[in-house]
Amino acid sequence: MPTATWNGTVIAESPNTEVVEGNHYFPADSLRMEHFKPASNTTVCGWKGTANYYDVVVDGETNAGAAWYYADPKPDAANIKGHVAFWKGVKVS
Repeated sequence: MPTATWNGTVIAESPNTEVVEGNHYFPADSLRMEHFKPASNTTVCGWKGTANYYDVVVDGETNAGAAWYYADPKPDAANIKGHVAFWKGVKVS
């Protein structure tokens, strides 16, 4: 089962991820929300739309913008609506 960890702590786990461009997008309900804090930054992908970010927080340490999601993805990326992906040292195994 795909598991996302940071600093040795499981922050998300689900057998039902969506893989897009090599990234596992975890269903939002599989996140351990005590480790997520909304971030203010956004970016734009030409085919997916506007990405919003979360900071990942574990044991008082913050990994700024380490998780992202598309609240309102473009039609070609509809399968990742309600899903979150990771980078910046978050390990998915």
